[in-house]
Formats: sequence, structure tokens, C-alpha cells
Amino acid sequence: MTTIAVTGHMDLTDDSVPLVRAALDDLLRQHAGDGQLVGVSCIAKGSDSLFAEAVLAAGGRLTVVIPSQDYRRNKVKPDHAALFDHLVEAADETLTLPHETASRQAYEAANTVLIERADRLVAVWNGQPPTGKGGGTADTVLEARAAGIPVDVVWPEGAARRG
Repeated sequence: MTTIAVTGHMDLTDDSVPLVRAALDDLLRQHAGDGQLVGVSCIAKGSDSLFAEAVLAAGGRLTVVIPSQDYRRNKVKPDHAALFDHLVEAADETLTLPHETASRQAYEAANTVLIERADRLVAVWNGQPPTGKGGGTADTVLEARAAGIPVDVVWPEGAARRG
């Protein structure tokens, strides 16, 4: 069994979405052959949800990590709600962390769960350093590398973030 977690940018441009999804499909295909792929994702809009969809398309099992008790109600925007709900329903396991409200601490705790469960981390990441706020993609990459978790960076040619 291979357990792969994801971290990545939420603010991908519309043109980047198919590029990132194709790159994720290619990467996950390498790990899905034995039928034992498990993907771990917080299913936020953007990279997390693209990864979760790619895991399911590859025949893998999905574990969802929800950072806080109020996350669905207060953080999932209407344009992402249907996909978020679909991914929760499709998941084999859903972990909702005990934080009452979505906060930097809740996101950092969710990222820690991702790393604790992962054999590998996929980072849909443009390579920029951490912002200093904590809990972001670059922070998670650094935490995984410090823990000895292999990191696969996915940032295909032409990918971009909304400005």
C-alpha cells in the first residue's frame, strides 16, 4: 500500500487546472498499479481537490482531513461546495480535527496529519519559499522533507496562480 498526501496552491488559474490534473494523473498512475493507493487530502479548492479526484479516478481510496468543526460551513465557498461534498461522500475515511474554528493552527494541524500518514507527499507548488504565516504549501513541503518524506513537486509548464 502506498499512501500519498497532497499539499498545494488553492488559487490556480483556470488554464492551469487541466495541466495540473494531467500531471497528477500521470504521477498517480505510477503508484496505482497494485490497487493499494491511498490519497490523503484536505480537499480544499484547487490542488487538494484535483488530487482527490485523480486518486479516485486511479482507483485509489481517499482519506479526507477536515481542519476544523466549522470548516464546511464557514470556509467552503458556494462554487466549491458540491465538489467538496462529493469528495467527502466518496472518501473511505474522513477525519475532522477537533479545532472548533478554521484558523492557522487548524491548518497547521491538518498538514501535520497529512505528513504523519504519508509515505510520499505530492506538492502542487510553484517553488516559492514560505510566506512566514505558517500552514502553507511551502511550509508543508519543508516539514515533509524534514521528516524524511519524499516530495514529488508538480508544477507543469504553463501552470500559474491567480495574481
